[in-house]
Amino acid sequence: MFRVDDTIVAIATPQGRGGIGVVRVSGPGAPQVAAALAGRCEPLEPRRATFARVLGAHEAADQAILTWFPAPRSYTGDHVVEISAHGSPVLLRAIVQAALGHGARLAEPGEFTFRAYLNGRIDLVQAEAVRDLVEAVTPLQARAAFDQLEGTLTGRIVEIDRALLDLVARLEASLDFPDEGYHFLEPAGVADGLSAIVARLDGLLAHAAAGRLVREGVSVAIAGRPNTGKSSLFNALARADRSIVTALPGTTRDLVTETIDLDGVPVTLVDTAGVHADPADEVEQEGISRAVATRAVAAAVLIVLDLSRALTADDAATLASTRSIPRVIAANKSDLPHAWDHRLCGLEDAVVVSAATGAGLADLRAMLVAALTGRESLRDVPAVTNVRHVELLTRARGALERARVSAADGTPEEFVLLDISEARACFEEITGPRGADDVLHAIFDRFCIGK
Repeated sequence: MFRVDDTIVAIATPQGRGGIGVVRVSGPGAPQVAAALAGRCEPLEPRRATFARVLGAHEAADQAILTWFPAPRSYTGDHVVEISAHGSPVLLRAIVQAALGHGARLAEPGEFTFRAYLNGRIDLVQAEAVRDLVEAVTPLQARAAFDQLEGTLTGRIVEIDRALLDLVARLEASLDFPDEGYHFLEPAGVADGLSAIVARLDGLLAHAAAGRLVREGVSVAIAGRPNTGKSSLFNALARADRSIVTALPGTTRDLVTETIDLDGVPVTLVDTAGVHADPADEVEQEGISRAVATRAVAAAVLIVLDLSRALTADDAATLASTRSIPRVIAANKSDLPHAWDHRLCGLEDAVVVSAATGAGLADLRAMLVAALTGRESLRDVPAVTNVRHVELLTRARGALERARVSAADGTPEEFVLLDISEARACFEEITGPRGADDVLHAIFDRFCIGK
């Protein structure tokens, strides 16, 4: 996948100008490369910031701070030097170019973290958490990623595997004395032990769906007939005037999107054209087609009804077409005289709101969270957020359930052990010891360069 015996370099801070920019160098030759950049004969002092004039390519020079982290106590486990210079892209690229001239090579995406993984500084769960933490856009995403970076999920998997190892040891000991008829654990005891472990896995997987929402985000389509206040509600939820609002029906013709933080879940709101039976022209018809298509792929639909005007056949059609999918109904314009009562129209679950005054918006947000996650709040960070982890934990649970049934039926120990071994292999794929090369490629290729 990557060479691991050479010295790599990359800019570690985001593209663009800033007050400071960091160039990271890692590998056996990192101290020598840094010393050459600084024009120093003596080596850098470990773990001490050193002020120096750094000469980049094309005679570009800058004043910088160099810090050397000797192996193995560094981010990658190899020698690492971080060069903190002024955040000019021109200067940073010149420093990288000069480092290449002194024997380093340009790092691939995720290569620094991959070396940390290979050197045992972190496991695969923690490596994936590094990327999630870098990409986090909501505080809950950051908390979930940091928990996994701290080893919370790894620790729970290790505890489960340790309990399995005890069962394996007893079952294998029974196999060692077949003629004597020794059984170091009776079948009922094996089944009970496996039941307890399956229950612990169920606890991990209980909120996996909510965890995936936190990590990956979802889309919510705002639907309804024209002029119900969809765009006004979109702007109110987004806290920005993103969508054009006028008194004319059919103002929104195309899709308008905005990502918001909804109780920790990154939600992409999609404002769609008003859907009705008689579009005025070809453009409006195309907008309606896109609105219907967007509703079909959204995780949930926010249906907006107008409290100040009587319900119409178009409202009824929208309600009927979304009955079988996750939805939230908002009875908008509560600040105006009401033309109908949602409790008398079979819409008891509707949230009464006003996009103009903000009344009911907190309740609407809570209803959207419940529709998306099945929970009223996501204050507790879900333990499992990664689809790869969910799939492997689910496979492990299936194998352990088969082992439990086999043990309860008195099946010979070697068959029970086969299923337990399959479950333990799944755990190892999560944390990394048995991760396939294609899995590692897929994980680290999605990292940014410099991390």
